[in-house]
Amino acid sequence: MKDKLSKVKNLVKKYGLTGTIKKMTGYIYSNYIVRISMKEKIYVALNKKEIRKRLKRMLEREDYDRIVVWRSSFGWDVPLYQRPQHIFTNFAKQRTLVLYEVTRFTDDVKRIKRQSENLYLVNFMNKAFANYIFEAIEQQEKPRYVQFYSTDWTLTKGQIEEYERRGYKVVYEYIDDLNPHLAGTDELPVNVREKYEKTMKEKDSIVVVTADALQRDVLSKRGDSHLVFSCNGVDYNHFHNEIDPDFKFEKEFAEILEKGQPMIGYYGALAKWFDYQLVKELAETGKYQIVLFGIKYDDSYEKAGLDRQENVHFLGSRDYHVLQNYAAKMDVLTIPFLINEITKATSPVKLFEYMALNKPIVTTDMDECRKYQSVLIGHDHKEFEAKLDEALGKRSDKAYIELLDREALENTWEEKAKAIIEEMKHCEEADGNR
Repeated sequence: MKDKLSKVKNLVKKYGLTGTIKKMTGYIYSNYIVRISMKEKIYVALNKKEIRKRLKRMLEREDYDRIVVWRSSFGWDVPLYQRPQHIFTNFAKQRTLVLYEVTRFTDDVKRIKRQSENLYLVNFMNKAFANYIFEAIEQQEKPRYVQFYSTDWTLTKGQIEEYERRGYKVVYEYIDDLNPHLAGTDELPVNVREKYEKTMKEKDSIVVVTADALQRDVLSKRGDSHLVFSCNGVDYNHFHNEIDPDFKFEKEFAEILEKGQPMIGYYGALAKWFDYQLVKELAETGKYQIVLFGIKYDDSYEKAGLDRQENVHFLGSRDYHVLQNYAAKMDVLTIPFLINEITKATSPVKLFEYMALNKPIVTTDMDECRKYQSVLIGHDHKEFEAKLDEALGKRSDKAYIELLDREALENTWEEKAKAIIEEMKHCEEADGNR
């Protein structure tokens, strides 16, 4: 309860009272009302024979080798189309049947929906229906896994232990520094902390890490048992080949283009780990038009006063399916983050998307950015500005563009998913030899 009250307090700061009430209403409906819906319980009870038949038909196929149940209420149809959608789309292409949790808050899925071959969106909050899914899974002799984010604060330690008792192997995706700022609370939520502590004490679960800092933490606590490094990646084709030359931009963006100055871009969350002072100093040079796409994760943007800079433009979020058209118009793409425990453990999805766009990249001195030759690093504000000017000179540098392209192709989501599946195969082979 303390976690939830803290979250509400921070939501009011972020969205105001009216916005918070709207969000809370949607959350309560998607997470609680659907659980107790009498209409849904009656429907499932009346159609249980047909439901069982359909689920049996769905699972009794030979074109997949394992079943993965994804339990983190990230949703599917969300503006920030990120790691979960990419990883599980590629799992499905690699002989893995995925049952992906959605919520009614983000997705119009009452019970189950086929998204693509081997990938189904499931409303697990519909308990009456979900019971039949688990019954059908456990009638199969395929290896089964429950996979979730380290930052998920809905699943309890007890629920994970119940999955284990029912024959599921745990896949713990350790994706970020476990920090209250990321959860939007004053303290680390209990469910986040307890699942982390359980995973670090026990060596049977698979732990997926996305950054070197997280890997060091795991190695110090449980060694390299079932440890997989799988940082974030890119859908190369989407960002490299799906740019529409005839895309119609709205007036606000078109007017920025018409100014004729170099466009410095960023997309993603605007939060406490964003270096607003750096961006303010860049704006004050008058040399650039700075364009920010994304969401305001907290009230830090307003506090920073960037909205008073005439050449800084916050344009809100853009749907993933058209985002590449906007990013392709930038001269340089950036990640201007503060260096702290959160950003030291961050593998930015946007980094690899920037590479696939073949746009010069400038970032602050983040550990996971420092690994790549194509990334220009600004160790302080003065050097960041100098690197921006250097990057502008690389826009037509053939060798540099080839480097960007090569590093993008080395970091596709297909490869990131493959690394996790390879560890699953090792586990399955070990279990088969017992």
